[in-house]
Amino acid sequence: MEAAGELVLYQKLKFWEPRMEWEEEEEEGKEETLEPLIIYASRPQVSPWNKAGGLPGAWARLVAALLLLAMGCSLAVRQFQGKSSSAGSLGSGAPPASRHSHHAGEYHHGAIISPAVTCSHLGQQLLVDGGNIVDAGVAAALCLVVVHPHATGLGAMFWGLFYNSSSGNSTALTPGAAQPLAPGLGLPTALPALRLLHAHFGHLPWPRLLMDPAMLAQEGFIVDAALAKALAAQGTKGLCPLFCHADGTLLGLGAQASNPKLAAVLHRAALASTPDLAGDALLSLLARDLGLKEPTAGPTPTLEPALQLATPKGILFTTPAPSAGPELLALLKAAPHPSKPSPSPCPQLSQTAGSPVSSILATVDSSGSVLLLTSSLNSSFGSGQLSPSTGVLLSNLVSRSATSPWASPLILRGSLDDPETDVLGLVASGIPKASTAVAHALLSHLAGPKTQTHHRHQDQQRPTEKPSICDQGTLLQVAAYAEHAHVSSVPSGCCPFQGF
Repeated sequence: MEAAGELVLYQKLKFWEPRMEWEEEEEEGKEETLEPLIIYASRPQVSPWNKAGGLPGAWARLVAALLLLAMGCSLAVRQFQGKSSSAGSLGSGAPPASRHSHHAGEYHHGAIISPAVTCSHLGQQLLVDGGNIVDAGVAAALCLVVVHPHATGLGAMFWGLFYNSSSGNSTALTPGAAQPLAPGLGLPTALPALRLLHAHFGHLPWPRLLMDPAMLAQEGFIVDAALAKALAAQGTKGLCPLFCHADGTLLGLGAQASNPKLAAVLHRAALASTPDLAGDALLSLLARDLGLKEPTAGPTPTLEPALQLATPKGILFTTPAPSAGPELLALLKAAPHPSKPSPSPCPQLSQTAGSPVSSILATVDSSGSVLLLTSSLNSSFGSGQLSPSTGVLLSNLVSRSATSPWASPLILRGSLDDPETDVLGLVASGIPKASTAVAHALLSHLAGPKTQTHHRHQDQQRPTEKPSICDQGTLLQVAAYAEHAHVSSVPSGCCPFQGF
């Protein structure tokens, strides 16, 4: 486990703007035109040109004036052409021809991918504002708590996997054993888990991460396709009036929803000075709301070293039990060395009624640091029981369902002997056993052509953009190589990405 006081710092980098280049060229032009050109108007000095046989003094002054005039005209033309060129690029919004272009999902500095465009944009903005990938990932997870309550929430259980390229260490966020808050209702662990992760590895102040999610909950958010589909399947049971119109009908695609009570909880959590207080504040409200005695033992999330497996391709990292991480490593250890992708490597898995519903997101920076987060309420909308005074949907993750088959994030760090070590992150959701999909995606990636060096960037094998995935789940893939960050997903349009 890494030292508690370690911070992962990232330099704040600015977006390129055509206006900035125009200003730079204009400044260069100013420096050129303002260069001192001194004409001495004092009485003629004795010089070879003024001596007998030389050019008369009047002619010398005339020639000098003409030369100065020609130089001034040349500089004026250069400045005018520079401004015209910059104005043209400003109008088109395109970078100058000298700058290389990027493929979709490829960024210079960092990127985030999540199931909701609002949350991906929120995470990107934190990166631009000087945060690191832990800040971006935790804030995006809190955003998903608000806009995707069918798949995650403050009542959910979170697993995480963080690879720190600065130290070379990989750390697992574990939620602790699932505990019942009441019969059929799981003890919420999201807030203390995310707060713990941020306290050890985040950079921006904790309240900054909750500011935008709280504003979304207070002022409203648009129901996207994923939430609309889940609402239509769930019906109105337990979800009104939060997700219903005034006449009792469910909100549909494009409608605006809000959760002011949840906003108040997030505001209160922003004031918590320790991870324990972040959880205690919510538990106190829930106990009062449900008429229960406050639990004597709160949630117990921890940070611990990730499981490791050395392979010829590098070192694999994943989360410990009771996640599906050990099962994932067992699958990879038993798999033959991949020489080429199998035409049909996936077993036929059916989505059963009892399969867990989960939410995933991933962040990466060009230095190779990766954060993968996965969470679940167990079933869609969890227990379906909404706490009226907190706006929190409680999960039905209890002790008898302590194993988390939906949690098997994986990070592959290439060999440290390679000066351009690649880092790959994979996380899956929406299938009975995420470990099967992640194992297959990794084997397909390893069976592909090797990545070339940065100097042959245009000929590189980019991270697998469309690896097949077992059944109909969702797979997120992030990678860092050749000083760029890369993000992709399967299906390709499932999860919006943002970067810079």
